Amino acid sequence: MGLREDLERSVRCLRQLDPRIAGGGFLGIVLGSGLAGLVDALDDLVEIPYGEVDGFTAPTVPGHTGTVAIGTLRGKLIVALRGRIHLYEGHDGDTVVHGVRTLALAGASAVVLTNAAGGLHPELHVGDLMMIDDHINLTGLNPLIGSSSLALGPRFPDMTEAWDPSLRAELISAAGDAALQLKRGVYVGVLGPSYETPAEVRMVGLLGGDVVGMSTVFEAIALRQLDCRVAGVSVVSNAAAGTGEPGDTLDHAHVADVVVGATERMTQLLAAFIDRSASWWEAA
Repeated sequence: MGLREDLERSVRCLRQLDPRIAGGGFLGIVLGSGLAGLVDALDDLVEIPYGEVDGFTAPTVPGHTGTVAIGTLRGKLIVALRGRIHLYEGHDGDTVVHGVRTLALAGASAVVLTNAAGGLHPELHVGDLMMIDDHINLTGLNPLIGSSSLALGPRFPDMTEAWDPSLRAELISAAGDAALQLKRGVYVGVLGPSYETPAEVRMVGLLGGDVVGMSTVFEAIALRQLDCRVAGVSVVSNAAAGTGEPGDTLDHAHVADVVVGATERMTQLLAAFIDRSASWWEAA
């Protein structure tokens, strides 16, 4: 069975499990480390374990629950991937992006990617929300390597506006509506799973990065190949190595705790974003 057939099987399975998504026109969200609690804000919630969805792979990382959460927020249908798959778990690129490709082929009007990331820029502080303006892929890999993705879209998709300008403008306006501070910057994706050394952090900063993390860039590339609109928000979960206080150490459990504390503000931001959705929801 080919890649497109695998994905279409996942789409059919999800539609059978929850017919509300059959017509498309929903907002897709990928919830990063510690952000799974955002689904508590959804009404009429249905949660489907990844193991019940044909083609989905369960995550192995703490803080990534591994369910598809379907519900409404402000009266709009949301399909959230409660946890993601990472390259460092030993998966190939197609497995890593299978979930977001399924959302796109099921008819998502847009997908919002969220994550926890280490802050590089001196004006970014632990707990800040940062809208992704652009990204740098330092994983050394790409989800479009090989010929299988040719069944989905162009081999050489244009990434000039990978992070949709109109969605970014709406996120900025939504932050103002919700009286939230939303910073902006460049997300740098690395392979992991080890945290970066101080020298690597300095290198990434020189390249123009503002935050660094181990996800997101593959998903953005795969979604753009499918011509699906993408926006992203990082939670600054820690100061990157060498930029914090002397003696600071990096720990995934602490990262998740910080992000859990930002869940309420992330929910407020997305709710305000959805409130402004008349200008973009049906335009996808």
